[in-house]
Amino acid sequence: MGTSATHERSAAWLLGPAGPLHVRSSMALIALVVYSVFALLQHAEVVLGLVELAESNWLTLFNLSGGLGFYTLVRSEWSLRLSDEPSLTMPQMVFAIVSTTWSYSITGPARGAVIAIMILVIMFGMFILQPRQARTLALLAVVLLGATMLWRAHRSPLRYPPRVEAVHFLFTLIVLGGTSSLAIRLNKLRSRLAAQKNELTDALALNRELATRDALTGLLNRRAMVELLAREHPRIVRGQGPLAVALLDIDWFKRVNDSHGHGAGDEVLKRFAATLKEQLRAADALARWGGEEFLLLMPGTRLDDARVVLERLRCQVDAADAFTDIAAGLRVSFSAGVVEVAEGESQDAAIDRADRALYQAKQNGRNRVEAG
Repeated sequence: MGTSATHERSAAWLLGPAGPLHVRSSMALIALVVYSVFALLQHAEVVLGLVELAESNWLTLFNLSGGLGFYTLVRSEWSLRLSDEPSLTMPQMVFAIVSTTWSYSITGPARGAVIAIMILVIMFGMFILQPRQARTLALLAVVLLGATMLWRAHRSPLRYPPRVEAVHFLFTLIVLGGTSSLAIRLNKLRSRLAAQKNELTDALALNRELATRDALTGLLNRRAMVELLAREHPRIVRGQGPLAVALLDIDWFKRVNDSHGHGAGDEVLKRFAATLKEQLRAADALARWGGEEFLLLMPGTRLDDARVVLERLRCQVDAADAFTDIAAGLRVSFSAGVVEVAEGESQDAAIDRADRALYQAKQNGRNRVEAG
C-alpha cells in the first residue's frame, strides 16, 4: 500500500496530475529517455571508433539539453503560454529532425541506421499532426538529409561514397514518403472517428432529451416527472422541506378540437405550456401528464403558497390574449387541484389527492383552484 502511494506521488511529481498534462508530460519524458538511450548508443560508436568523441559530445549536449528543455516547458505548463498546442509537438519534431540529420553527418559507416530513427520521429507525431504539418516535416527531413548527404559526399567521398549516398537518399525518399502518407491517412481516420464520436454523442443527447421531453410542448413527459417525484419524495420522508403537487387541466379543451381542429388544439397546448413555464421558478417542474392535463411540482412550497402560485397562473392564463390569433375570440382557462405531500405519504397517494381536488374544481364550475 505504501509502495503504491509512493509510486503515485512520484508519478504526479514527474508528470503532473492525471489528465491532459499527465499525458503531455509523459510524451515529453519519453522523448528525453530516447535521447538518453541514443547518447549511450552513440558513445558505443565512439568506443568502436565510428564517431569522433568531440563530435559525439556536442551532439549529446544538444540532444539532452533540448529534450530536457522541452520536458520542462511541458511539465511546468509554460508551453501553454508559448503555443496553442501545449505538447509542442511540431517544435519537438523539428528539433528531432535536426538532431537526426546532425547524427547522420557524423556517424560514418553506421549512418544508414539513422534513417530508421527519422521514421520514429515522424511516427512520434502522426496522431497529433495535421496532414499539412506531416507533409512539411517529411519535406524538411528529406531536404536536410539530402543536403547533408550531398555535402558529406562532396567533402569526404571516401567515408561517404556518392553512390552509397545516392542509394541512401532514394531510400530516404521512399521511407519518409510512405511514413508521412501513413501519418496523413491515420490523421484523417482519427478526424473521421472524432467526428463520428461527436455525432454519436449528439445523437445520444437527443435520445435522452426525447426520452424525457414531451414532443409537442417541450415540457417534461410523464415518465420523467415520475422519476423526478421519486427523487424528491425522500426529502419529505427525511423532513427536509415541504413539497406541493398540483394537477392542472385545460377547461373545455375538447370543444377547441371540435370547433377549431386538432392543429388549433396543439397550438393551444404549446401556448398554455409556454405561458405557465414563464411564470414558474427554476426549482419548479412542469410536465405534460397526459392529453390536456399537466402536473406541477413545487419543492419547498407549503399548500397555502402553492394555492397563491396557482391562482396567479390561473389569472394569467384567463386574462391572456395569446390565444386569439389561433381562433378569433378564443379564451383558455384551467382548473387545478393542489396538495401538500404529507409526511409518510406515497407520491401516488399525493397525486390521487390532487386528482380528486381537480375533480372538485371541475364540479364547482371550472376555472378555479381547489386544495386537497
